[in-house]
Amino acid sequence: MPSHPGRPRPCNPLEAVISLAHSLVALGGAFLAAGVLARAGVRIGLPTIPLFMLAGILFGPHTPGLALFDDPADLKLVSALGLVFLLFYLGLEFHLDDLVRGGGRLAAAGALYLLLNVGGGLAFGFALGWGAAEAFVLAGVIGISSSAIVTKLLVDLGRLGNPETKLVFGLIVVDDMFLALYLAAIQPVLAGARDPATAALAFGRALAFLLVLFAVARWGARWVGRLVDVGDDELLVVTFVGCAVLTAGIAEEFGVSDAIGAFMIGLVLGATRSAERIRGLLHPLRDAFAAIFFFSFGLSIAPGDVTPVALPVAVAVLLTVLFNCVAGLLAGRLHGYGRERSANVALTILSRGELALVLAALAAGAGLDSRLAPFIAAYVLVLAVAGPLAATRSRQLARLLPERWFPVRPEPEPAVK
Repeated sequence: MPSHPGRPRPCNPLEAVISLAHSLVALGGAFLAAGVLARAGVRIGLPTIPLFMLAGILFGPHTPGLALFDDPADLKLVSALGLVFLLFYLGLEFHLDDLVRGGGRLAAAGALYLLLNVGGGLAFGFALGWGAAEAFVLAGVIGISSSAIVTKLLVDLGRLGNPETKLVFGLIVVDDMFLALYLAAIQPVLAGARDPATAALAFGRALAFLLVLFAVARWGARWVGRLVDVGDDELLVVTFVGCAVLTAGIAEEFGVSDAIGAFMIGLVLGATRSAERIRGLLHPLRDAFAAIFFFSFGLSIAPGDVTPVALPVAVAVLLTVLFNCVAGLLAGRLHGYGRERSANVALTILSRGELALVLAALAAGAGLDSRLAPFIAAYVLVLAVAGPLAATRSRQLARLLPERWFPVRPEPEPAVK
């Protein structure tokens, strides 16, 4: 039968079966490689995050030997679910009342963090002399921490119940709010929409969607709670997964990060009667898909491209450590935490991650300086590995700080959900 132009070619059933088999083998291999390598590393005291990433590098297309995936995009959907579940879990753990009650102190701490890190990243970008657009990309890369890595790190270190973790959560929220506006502002420019009207429209859509999400989280939990008020665990899992993924997808459509969409619906469901059950049922989904998220992260890193940008990366890492320590310690002092808890804040928010890779892809598509992508990859790899390791050694930093600089204030009563 002759083929007709414009019609899709019928799929060969055998080819489809082989393709599916290959995908399943590769995905299973990714889970297994990440699990085995992380298990070996945990025995000697290493956190799981850099080990999952290392598994992606070792079994990726940029290193010799077996490559489970030739293109990180092959894991795009599964990896996105990892980010969605991590931030959804963070929203479940966060009390919106803490954000509202934090008020001025949290706003001041968040503004200080963004001023030092984003401002420092922008200044560093201009100092490199790669171009103005490149400098604005580097401002986001250097200035915004990784919500996914921070959340996973708090889980791994067992610090979710620590008093200072509320401040870490608050800084992540401020970070992600800024991220949504930053992406809305920079994406039209990098995509070629040079006129201010197009950029302003995208920015306005993102801001409006954020306000709607916040309003639902603040006042709509009772109505959303009816949706997940089911007695059967199977139906509850299906329902809350649908809520998380759908909200994340709608957020992306409006130019807001899928992470902030998942976080906000987590805030909503965290205020319902089913919150405790959802947290328990979400654990295995969060852990499994998060492993693939970090594995996919490693797939995109080409170690061989690092050498030409090694010096700028080293300087950027040192500046990031400095800016984060200053911002985190001042935020801890502002909230009346002692030196050890303030050190926990400073080193927990050190890691950089998923946003940087998004910006690297956008920069490459916009034809920016060719040194930008390998710089971002190397910078993110160093901090994604060093950040979790540094967080486990926050006591050493605390011992170097004069105790009189961090007077402890009485802790407020915990928020009731």
